[in-house]
Amino acid sequence: MFAADRNLALELVRATEAAAMAAGRWMGRGDKNAVDGAAVNALRYILNTVSMSGVVVIGEGEKDEAPMLYNGEKLGAENAPEVDIAVDPIDGTRLTALGLAGAISVVAVSERGTMFNPKNIYYMNKLVVGPEAADVIDINLTPEENVARVAEAKGKALDDVTVVVLDRPRHEELKTRLRNVGARIKLIPDGDIGGALLTCKDRGGADLLMGIGGSPEAVITACAIKCLGGSMQCKLWPRNDEDIAESRKRGLDLDQVLTINDLVRGDNVFFAATGVTDGDFLKGVRYEGREIHTSSMVMRSRSGTIRFVDSIHMPKKLSELSKVSGIEYSTV
Repeated sequence: MFAADRNLALELVRATEAAAMAAGRWMGRGDKNAVDGAAVNALRYILNTVSMSGVVVIGEGEKDEAPMLYNGEKLGAENAPEVDIAVDPIDGTRLTALGLAGAISVVAVSERGTMFNPKNIYYMNKLVVGPEAADVIDINLTPEENVARVAEAKGKALDDVTVVVLDRPRHEELKTRLRNVGARIKLIPDGDIGGALLTCKDRGGADLLMGIGGSPEAVITACAIKCLGGSMQCKLWPRNDEDIAESRKRGLDLDQVLTINDLVRGDNVFFAATGVTDGDFLKGVRYEGREIHTSSMVMRSRSGTIRFVDSIHMPKKLSELSKVSGIEYSTV
């Protein structure tokens, strides 16, 4: 159990800030592995200092056979509270490596046993909306019907509705159908956690996110959208016969609609994200010689609190941390 007044996300943001600062040094250098390695080291080190007893449910995962932040790894400095942890050290590793916009570092936490674990099913079909349209979506309906429902709920014309879609070949038909109905499309190269957050942005955001993306990212997205009051529906998307057979072996129903409460149960969810490169929600890391500036958002579902945190970090102080954590920070 959590102390009534304890917002764990205010502690988690130290980890996303550290990951963003470490990975941001590699922006535009073309090395995805270096970006990811720097973020993983920093995030893991700080999470191990947080007063919690956590188990990684969504991590670098089985898919990547990660040596750190792997699914099942235990993190934290205390025996309580007992929590599930979902991490994406960099949502947008390729974006960072190429110097493109929209990369963020993300951590989400909920009470132990409340997060869905997709295990071998690495992709889901997703439908995400903000609070105004939370009650009208149905992933079993056509894209056209969902766009029309959201447009009506938000008092918009169809050609004013904006849909976020990952730029992948598998979405060619979806894009054609959305264009035929008159919807606007915001294509994103990577980072559908950040893309989903746009559906909850008051101005300059988007109305829906549609399409197939990563299952681990779906669980993290559910944590964020629950904090923001939006809604989300998903269906597991097996890539091949092997995925289908494994799903049946585990007793998974590939036709089941997974709601936001299936992906993360309960209403005590914490979410922290820090910008790595400039995006629609958060600014990227700024290195200013004697200072490093970060921009973060911190949320808790139970209280409905959403905080935007702009922080100034001292590289000389952080260099002391780098000696024991393996995080590299330049000093002036």
